[in-house]
Amino acid sequence: MGAAARHSALDIPRRAGKFELMNREFFVVIEKDEDGFFVGEVPQLKACYSQGKTIDELLENMKEAIALALEDQEDVEPTEFVGVQKLLLNV
Repeated sequence: MGAAARHSALDIPRRAGKFELMNREFFVVIEKDEDGFFVGEVPQLKACYSQGKTIDELLENMKEAIALALEDQEDVEPTEFVGVQKLLLNV
């Protein structure tokens, strides 16, 4: 797994107060927009998007977006990442 994929895990401490937390891994789909910003989305979470001028900035912003999305979405089922395919159409 590449460096970008390793950064996709949400860094959560093992124990916070009396609650035990677990590490969760999320895949971030990254695109570059027309203004040169990196835009990320976590398909597993509803409305979980962010952006950054660099990939590192995007990933930090995505950690915040994921944390906020998890507050609103209690029951998030893990999904299996299959891959990304490029499809060429003549339209």
